[in-house]
Amino acid sequence: MDVDLVVPMKHPRDGKSRLRGAVEADRHPSLVLALAADTLAAVAATARVRRVLLVAAEPAAVAELRDLGIEIVGEHGEKGLNQAFRHGAGLLRRDDPGGVIGALQADLPALRAGDLSAALDEAAGRRAFVADRQGTGTTLLLTAPGAPLDPRFGPGSARAHRASGAVALGGELPSLRSDVDTPEDLAHVRSLGVGKHTAARLGEPCATPG
Repeated sequence: MDVDLVVPMKHPRDGKSRLRGAVEADRHPSLVLALAADTLAAVAATARVRRVLLVAAEPAAVAELRDLGIEIVGEHGEKGLNQAFRHGAGLLRRDDPGGVIGALQADLPALRAGDLSAALDEAAGRRAFVADRQGTGTTLLLTAPGAPLDPRFGPGSARAHRASGAVALGGELPSLRSDVDTPEDLAHVRSLGVGKHTAARLGEPCATPG
């Protein structure tokens, strides 16, 4: 079954605070945008992803990402990661009450379409999630068809999503488990091979396959 994804994003100048210092301060916003662009490019290459809705704190600040074939809407009401996911899910559910909705982080610059496809296959229509490589966070949360998203992102989200009844997907999925919050995380995704946008910001060759 195809999936519609919600991806949240702060203003690039405010995002990834723990990553500050990985590049010069004036290049930090462009690096944040590049991480998102490579994430979304991999999503766009995933055959079973039908629609992508980026919920942005300031849509004008990320408008260039529309070139990747996504939709962008602003946050609504209370701010925060889970609120952004719920807002996007509500818009998607209004258009397709019976569909599968996914919540995906915007900081997966090494993401391969094959890993995302494998996760969707393994989920097989169940409420499910992909834990990050440390096993404590969540990079992807999926609903069952027509069911609420019920996002519980934040510290310990893997445990919280498991407690909510979501199935932890067990596939290796290295690129889908590798989000970037710290310089150590950035070094890890560079070892996997990042997409062309992040590679350009870091001044290195693009090494991710399609």
